[in-house]
Amino acid sequence: MPLTPWLPDPSLVYVGLAVGLYVLGSRGRYRPEPLQALAFFGSLLTIVIALDSPIDYYADELFWVHMMQHILLLTVAPPLFLLGRPWPRMWRALPVEPRTKVARTIARSHWMAPVRALARPLPAWMLFSATVVGWHIPAAYDATLTSGAIHAIEHAMFFFTGLLFWARVIDPGPLRPRLVWPARIAYVAGAMVVGWLLAITLVLVPHPIYGYYAALQTRPGGISALADQQLAAGVMWVPGSLAYVITFIIGFYRWLEPDHSRSPTSAAITT
Repeated sequence: MPLTPWLPDPSLVYVGLAVGLYVLGSRGRYRPEPLQALAFFGSLLTIVIALDSPIDYYADELFWVHMMQHILLLTVAPPLFLLGRPWPRMWRALPVEPRTKVARTIARSHWMAPVRALARPLPAWMLFSATVVGWHIPAAYDATLTSGAIHAIEHAMFFFTGLLFWARVIDPGPLRPRLVWPARIAYVAGAMVVGWLLAITLVLVPHPIYGYYAALQTRPGGISALADQQLAAGVMWVPGSLAYVITFIIGFYRWLEPDHSRSPTSAAITT
């Protein structure tokens, strides 16, 4: 593939805002640990790579590259963001008076009840899985490739439903997992199976299912539309499973580790 330039995306505005708030709020006792800062900035870098690098350019020409973009926004950027524990730092960066007013408004608001309901494990899992499946329905997928606004909505939904989903697995964050490790393992396994079923569908269908890609006259590398679709299935199957597999390994270790080796904090998390 020829080299292509990095193209700025509106997401850069939000990435820049997040960086500013994180840096401003990371002073004194709120100074992050090195691994936390690395995870947070790694998350933002992942978003930039997904939406501003040549990946975004080639996503319009190759289905498998587009699938890689989705994997980055669903299973890489959200968990890294949560591991960075950004919430107390970004909140602290706001002026005292505005953040006090916002906190009071949120506390008194009736619309927070449905938000909290969606953040519970089962609704969060269902919303995440429905987002993944829904945007891969041919009509919806083709719409994202012909409308920049719809494409931006899809990307935002991937990232924010990803935050809801991974917040039930990763300890740091405003939403505590409140799931014992076996439940977290099952929770993640269920989401991975949804991705596998979608990948199997893409492999078994004997023709291109997305009209946009099928209509392209040429593709980088000269591959066919069907081969491109099968490569996309492989991307969803293998790279798309890595975050889940890492969670399994950590989950089984935490589940099986001897009780006497657990700290009071970790023991409290698993109850």
